[in-house]
Amino acid sequence: MRPGVASGQREGYAAALTGLWKRLAWALTELESIAADPTELFDEDGVLQRLPSLQYALHAASELALGLRPPAGAEVAHAELAAALAGARDATAEIAEVLEHGGGIAAEALLPEWRGSLFRVRLARLRVASPKPLPAEDASEPGPPARGDALAATLLALSGAALFAAGATLELWPVWALGLALFAGGVLVYSPRP
Repeated sequence: MRPGVASGQREGYAAALTGLWKRLAWALTELESIAADPTELFDEDGVLQRLPSLQYALHAASELALGLRPPAGAEVAHAELAAALAGARDATAEIAEVLEHGGGIAAEALLPEWRGSLFRVRLARLRVASPKPLPAEDASEPGPPARGDALAATLLALSGAALFAAGATLELWPVWALGLALFAGGVLVYSPRP
């Protein structure tokens, strides 16, 4: 069986995303390691030397994502990925600018937002990579026919409990035994559905 146009487009898109992710993975890992350790921000010179190349990797990935044409049904997830990459790029630029002008203490206040934008990139990647769930089945299929077992079991249990209580109160053992038998019959009549 030959692959159709849609499957070829989907495979090409998946290959392009794999290439994008291979280029971006090392940069994202580096950025996350910087963001995870606030003390690393106080080595301003070291971080400022590393950030431009990492920021460029985010920029290149963002531009590449904008140039890709997603297959049908993946447009929303793809737009989320492109927006997440642009957001991470901008947050990284903001961290670099604050580090350069205000130092590590000023940049520390921006860490939660920066971590969030980096996490958003990973989350968007997962959403693009995971297949869409199958559509739910129509609810037009009729359910199983209603059975009177539950009603009969309830009536037997209630009447059996009433007769049992009356027989015990009046000290009439045949009424007491009949109530107990009706109650047990209620348990036996009802069979839960699988």
